[in-house]
Amino acid sequence: MSGFIEEKSFMLPRVALIACGCFSPPTPMHMRLFEIARDYFELRGTHKVVGGIISPTHDSYGKKGLAPALDRCAMIKLAAQSSNWIRLSDWEVHQPQWMRTKAVLQYHQNYLNNYINSPYDEEPNELLPGWLPPGLRERRDPIRLKLLCGADLLESFAVPGLWADEDIEEIVANHGLVVITRCGSNPEKFIFDSDILTKYQQNITLITNWVPNEVSSSLVRRLLTRGESVKYLLDDMVLNYIKRQGLYNVKSLDTPPEGRE
Repeated sequence: MSGFIEEKSFMLPRVALIACGCFSPPTPMHMRLFEIARDYFELRGTHKVVGGIISPTHDSYGKKGLAPALDRCAMIKLAAQSSNWIRLSDWEVHQPQWMRTKAVLQYHQNYLNNYINSPYDEEPNELLPGWLPPGLRERRDPIRLKLLCGADLLESFAVPGLWADEDIEEIVANHGLVVITRCGSNPEKFIFDSDILTKYQQNITLITNWVPNEVSSSLVRRLLTRGESVKYLLDDMVLNYIKRQGLYNVKSLDTPPEGRE
């Protein structure tokens, strides 16, 4: 029986998941999105998830509270250190300027499938990007890269001027969305209200997160700047890095209150 299951898994279409955003700082919920999505596909036996990629945005994005790219990359590496399949891609932060999400997906999608179809001895392993999942050449079939996101990104498609319609269509038609939603939300209605999303709704996977976690990067930054504890809201290694680097105007959380030893 186990041999049959392994053979069936070997034949499943392959997908990789990519999350784009600020990650300032990365929170455990950013990591959980990947785990929830992989469970959904693999427990249903519909796809084989070959890897997870985190692509932080370029410094020129200019969002308030955005730590330098070097620090965000370091924190993502620390946050993903315990994972054997979620990896950092720093390609986006090393571009000359901010890149549209569509371009980020196109680059990683093309690299994945060009790598699979290239001669085995064409590129030494030490020159391969760190985000590239292992074992891709065990099969020659293409990998589809899907954009992993929360329901807030899906809803942002409706914000006037934030997304170009052609970008939304390119992302949903050629890559697809994996949307982790909150219990009680209604993403189906949002898709119905959008002509583009309705046209390509077969490429949108909606997954309910039954264990809600409202801890966001902005909430963590707010607590840090107030000198309040964020222990257990962030990975300890990420928190220690923030303290060492003095990010987000952090106040020392290790100094005992006045009058106490």
